[in-house]
Amino acid sequence: MTIRTVGLVVILALVALTACSKKDQATERREADAAVAEQMPSGPATLPTSDSESGDSGSAGNTSLPTSDGAPPMATMAADFDVSSVAPTSASLPPFPFFKDPEGLENDLKGTDAVKSFDRHYFIAGGKLVTQEGREALFQYNLGNSPADHHYSELEFLRNYENAIAALGGRKISSVQLTPEVIAAAGGREQIEKYWAAAAPAVPEAEHHTFLIRTADKEYWVHVSAGAIIPSMGFVVVLEKQGMKSSIGFLDAAAMKKELEAKGRVALYINFDTDKATLRPDAQPLIAEVNKLLTSDESLKLSIEGHTDNSGGAEHNRALATSRARSVLGALVGLGVDPSRLASKGFGPDKPIADNSTDEGRAKNRRVELVKTN
Repeated sequence: MTIRTVGLVVILALVALTACSKKDQATERREADAAVAEQMPSGPATLPTSDSESGDSGSAGNTSLPTSDGAPPMATMAADFDVSSVAPTSASLPPFPFFKDPEGLENDLKGTDAVKSFDRHYFIAGGKLVTQEGREALFQYNLGNSPADHHYSELEFLRNYENAIAALGGRKISSVQLTPEVIAAAGGREQIEKYWAAAAPAVPEAEHHTFLIRTADKEYWVHVSAGAIIPSMGFVVVLEKQGMKSSIGFLDAAAMKKELEAKGRVALYINFDTDKATLRPDAQPLIAEVNKLLTSDESLKLSIEGHTDNSGGAEHNRALATSRARSVLGALVGLGVDPSRLASKGFGPDKPIADNSTDEGRAKNRRVELVKTN
């Protein structure tokens, strides 16, 4: 055998060994991915919500809090979450927001800083961030101020709430931490922190866990977090999911007609189901007034135009606004209005009428406008 032949045999042998090694590594990766996938539930996909709506989101399994031996499980892909996967509790719930201050600690937040009648907050549901809206209670604790005979570690703080929530029939529903990928998928840290009330910073260094307590007709979302701040801090958000009770009255048919004659358009504040285009029952009186307006003037033609604030993804908001305008049109046609007299379109966040940097401004921007077209 020549030297050249021997060299060729050696090279071929090395190539074969490398291929085997790569095959083994690929097999290991597939097995690891399969193991993660087995832990994740199936369910309808849920997008992070925008406009004034809360996302219909759910859980990715009852994973436990980390022990001293390891960190929480980290999913490689966003997990979908189905709220119905969490069984309603049979426990008798104490008054909202359920929890007293932990022994030796005092909530740093007081008054209106501690209670919000209506707001939005990001929660990790399954493998991604979603928003929920409703009544909020906020807690902020300086763990460094805990008494010397009962100094709270971050882990003890988290475990106390896990145990208390379990006693109320709740379940942990988050399966990931705030990796850069999870943060980016929700629109980035700047977007998240618009609705990140009284919680440790939205950064991977903090530890975050979401819990859900369900009753027959209510959802209570709980965010417990700690870390990423010196001195050590613990944070809790308890949100009772519910729609906002509007403080803005609606115009009757006569007032709508006057506004249309003066300005050519009139803004309406119509209630829809959360992150959907389904009209809520309390929207029907306003739809009836629009029908009365059209019935009183058979020559009147209207463009029904949907608008949102600038929270969340612009494309999602445009699609939502378009669907909502169509729903109003469909409701009017259902009451007998000739569809040739109506048109609909959605602009999403593109045409604000107020400052989106305030709650009041965003509320004014979430509207349906009737625009006279003849």
